[in-house]
Amino acid sequence: MKEFQALVTEEYEPNKYRRSVQSGNIDSIPDKHALIKVEYSSLNYKDALSARGHKGISRFYPHTPGIDAAGIVEISGDGSYKSGDKVIVTGYDLGMNTNGGFGQYIVVPTDWIVPLPADMTLQESMIYGTAGFTAAICIHEMIKHDINPETGKILVTGATGGVGSMAVGILSHLGYEVSASTGKSEFHDYLYSLGAKEIISREEVSESSSKPLLNGKWSGVVDNVGGNTLSSVIKSVIPHGCVCILGNVDGDTFSSTVYPFILRGITLTGIDSASRSMSLRLDLWNKLAGEWKFPNLHNTFKEVGLSELSDEIDIILRGGQVGRVVVKLW
Repeated sequence: MKEFQALVTEEYEPNKYRRSVQSGNIDSIPDKHALIKVEYSSLNYKDALSARGHKGISRFYPHTPGIDAAGIVEISGDGSYKSGDKVIVTGYDLGMNTNGGFGQYIVVPTDWIVPLPADMTLQESMIYGTAGFTAAICIHEMIKHDINPETGKILVTGATGGVGSMAVGILSHLGYEVSASTGKSEFHDYLYSLGAKEIISREEVSESSSKPLLNGKWSGVVDNVGGNTLSSVIKSVIPHGCVCILGNVDGDTFSSTVYPFILRGITLTGIDSASRSMSLRLDLWNKLAGEWKFPNLHNTFKEVGLSELSDEIDIILRGGQVGRVVVKLW
């Protein structure tokens, strides 16, 4: 039996939830699964929804959230990993209906596991976490659509958040000219430190023009916002540009004519990270450990323990998170 501590959300009355740090235990390891001692996790908005009791994210309670985990294999049921291997697990069902990285141990299928790249620490992997991996997918999509530093400016909306911060840092490091959009004027210096060339207010990006097309400004967009912001941004993309959509804080619907697509040939690509192929995971994690690692990565996060995590969940639910929150489990 393996005993450990975890943040647990309970449904104590119908549709009423509470969370606390509790003791748990693991009695057995199913076939083709691994027992991992979690050294670090990280906080994402999806984790906060699960911790609040969002049954669209996690159907069953009590439950331990945490869609990210990095740690050390203790037992591998099929021998694909050996004791002591350092590994990363993000996405799939982790932290949704499978108890996640806000516990000191997890049990997951071995085919969810990514070996930790040689040039990356466990802590660094969780500074990135799902946010960094998602930003990397956006950049992968842009490169696939021939968006390079010479093509034109890149817009990142919701730039102070987890994905936004990672996108600004990586893109700037790769030589792209990044315009960062935020409504948090007090964090302009933070965005400049990540390499942003200009900062644009939230209101400036979210125009209310009824015109089907606006002057082309952006060759690529990482949009964390959705809603009217996305509607406006689509009109402002140059011919053959690429818009990556991955968030909905401004709303989960948007409107557009066909003209940006049939007159400018732009691409709108949806970004998910949970179900990506292992080959893409290995490729992008190795890039994040190598040529895509930006100089100020370690200035983008704060580290907390399990006892402090509940407060950070409240902050992210209020829209107050800036950068990344890394959770140290031991």
